[in-house]
Amino acid sequence: MPILPDLSGRVALVTGGSRGIGAAVCAALAEAGADVAVNYRARAAEAEAVAARVRAQGRRAATIGADVSQAAEVARLVAEAEAAVGPIDILVNNAGLALVRGIEDLTEEDFDRTIAVNLKSCFLCTQAVLPGMRARGWGRIVNLSSGAARGGGAIGPHYNASKAAMEGLTRGYAARLVKEGVTVNAVAPSLIDTDMIGHDREGYARRIPMGRLGTPEETAMAVLLVIGNAYMTGQTVALNGGLHFN
Repeated sequence: MPILPDLSGRVALVTGGSRGIGAAVCAALAEAGADVAVNYRARAAEAEAVAARVRAQGRRAATIGADVSQAAEVARLVAEAEAAVGPIDILVNNAGLALVRGIEDLTEEDFDRTIAVNLKSCFLCTQAVLPGMRARGWGRIVNLSSGAARGGGAIGPHYNASKAAMEGLTRGYAARLVKEGVTVNAVAPSLIDTDMIGHDREGYARRIPMGRLGTPEETAMAVLLVIGNAYMTGQTVALNGGLHFN
């Protein structure tokens, strides 16, 4: 059995694909054979660099700027992606916002924006690609959650709530799509070596039993794991170096 799933002929859309975990997921999807639409909000040059990596592996790629927390933007994103690389078979909801806030300085605007970017975007993108997946009888949806869905975390209660709700959304879709060839799973990384970590990397690494931060590439491997397993749906795969267990 191959380690990577064979995604030849499949088309993937990765939100927030211009850097970090999203960029690693795009590269891994291309390595597995998929063509990739790379969504970004503001980092066009970085998204183009990711697309160049995809094309270097012989796959088609497109970059599309869109705010995935807005319904009209999502509709345009999916239409442009399908015009450029084809009908979407795989959706990776990776776009996210991590505003570090304490209870005293957390505002209603912070809360609403976090829920819109981290949760509403998953709903909007999923709703936009589902008709095609259901019509073709095949689809894979992966939502990038976080260990903060079950733990206290360092970002704030608004972030915890957005990720816990994302996992509920994952299970709700999975239960309703299980007979239609569409699986919906989540991957929940903690303390991955990306820009979100900030500057105290050594301090965070000391908290992890494995003694180091995770990598975006290791997270991408978990995403491909759930994409490749047709019997897995409604699950959350934790990725945290032994920091906590489900």
